[in-house]
Amino acid sequence: MQPEIDAKSAPGDAASDKTVDAGEIRHFDHLSGKWWDRRGPFGALHRMTPARVMYIRQHAQRLLGQERSSGLKGLSILDIGCGGGILAEPLCRLGARVTGIDASAEAIKAARDHAGTAGLDISYAAMTAEELAAGMKRKRRRFDIVIASEVIEHVADRPQFLKTMADFAHGNDASMAVLTTINRSLMGVALAKYAAEYLLHLAPKGTHDPHKFVRPEELREEAARAGIDLDDITGIRPTVFGDFALSGPPAVNYAASGLIRR
Repeated sequence: MQPEIDAKSAPGDAASDKTVDAGEIRHFDHLSGKWWDRRGPFGALHRMTPARVMYIRQHAQRLLGQERSSGLKGLSILDIGCGGGILAEPLCRLGARVTGIDASAEAIKAARDHAGTAGLDISYAAMTAEELAAGMKRKRRRFDIVIASEVIEHVADRPQFLKTMADFAHGNDASMAVLTTINRSLMGVALAKYAAEYLLHLAPKGTHDPHKFVRPEELREEAARAGIDLDDITGIRPTVFGDFALSGPPAVNYAASGLIRR
């Protein structure tokens, strides 16, 4: 069984809400019943997930020495902004001990319900990253992999969010961070915002604020100041088959990974 998450020692609202955009949470609360509709508003996220999982596995091998044949067995993973569990579930199936948190209580309910139906042991909690970090300081519990996938373009304070991600690293052993997000390039704004939301209907209208998209060099610099060395950035591109692949420049969607310094 997964350990319970302790939120009792969470800080007050001002601290825990520092990186949370309330408007973003309301938006995703409204969509909570559609997380597992593969033809619905999260369909593109479902199609991107095999590429996301492949990236996490590749860099767990590279940075943590995880053997390819073992999947993610034995690794503890924190999925920040897990939504309805679209990424958490395949990571659990690969043998990881997964903890998923999200500021949307409705998303967490959807995640718990789906994991229960699938018979998957994933520890979910409706809370912010800051709340979890505060609650874990006393227990000194940390994670091998800390993930923020399709999340950082929705937070209110990106540098603070990255610092909180770094707080979840082990003190002595290696921990790695993984992020996937959208480039604030001309192509990124045109395709991920306007084409995806208004022309192709790959995401609900209003899902993204292009001002929150982040260029790879900006993310790398901000992460370094937070104690995360992002030494790999890889593009995620759509294929002619309707899914996504890891290759090419980070023109629109991209993944980044590296070790967390403690």
